[in-house]
Amino acid sequence: MRDLELDKRNEEFLDDDVVIEMTDEDGNVFYYVQELIIPVDGEEYALLVEVKDEEHEHAEGCDCGCEDDDVIIAKIVVNADGEEEYIEPTDEEFEKVQKAYDKLLDEEE
Repeated sequence: MRDLELDKRNEEFLDDDVVIEMTDEDGNVFYYVQELIIPVDGEEYALLVEVKDEEHEHAEGCDCGCEDDDVIIAKIVVNADGEEEYIEPTDEEFEKVQKAYDKLLDEEE
């Protein structure tokens, strides 16, 4: 997972999905769609899937990796202004969320 810092919550919606704007340490901006909220130990974690740039053209044998889904898990916290922020979970939190997500998948099958 990239070391991400929340830039701001984007209030625009893409097909009624919540779109999150995140900026990495190099200033690169990425957009994610919130696919699922996973509650663990009284906290909420979001499963975020990167929104791809549809203008990218692929040549035959393109190995840019843009066909792979970039999926991250972010902890949802409320900041001092009362707004939700998405932060990187600790390794321990990540493991708990991953187990909870795997359990959800098993229940769906």
